Amino acid sequence: MHGKCLCEAVEYTIEGKLGPVYNCHCSKCRRWHAAAFRTRASINKQQFAWVKGADNLSAYKSSDYVTKFFCKTCGSPLISTYDNKPDILGIPLGGIEGIDDIQVQAHIFVGSKASWHEITDSVPQYDGWPGSEEAVRQTNQ
Repeated sequence: MHGKCLCEAVEYTIEGKLGPVYNCHCSKCRRWHAAAFRTRASINKQQFAWVKGADNLSAYKSSDYVTKFFCKTCGSPLISTYDNKPDILGIPLGGIEGIDDIQVQAHIFVGSKASWHEITDSVPQYDGWPGSEEAVRQTNQ
């Protein structure tokens, strides 16, 4: 798989399969992507390589454990790193080309979803991460 930012100054590759795919409805993802939710996957750090433009990255520490990397020219979100999971990267799927057969496993953080957005599919919904103590399963409509 190959990904890039909007202005194409930054490009990357991903080898192998993507990890679990989630639609994240938390307020930070909504603001970062200016959308109702962010569709994202996790991968192992060794699956990822910058092809060009690594010197064109900016970073923002969005919470105690998460740093967001984006293109400093066009602002496209590229990856997230996690201090408490240093071998994992979060990848927004919008900038990736060559994705085959992706199935979203869950809508997460739906307790803070945009009030104007209605989830209409049958994908499971959770208030937090699936499997975590704070993850309360929501009723799909």
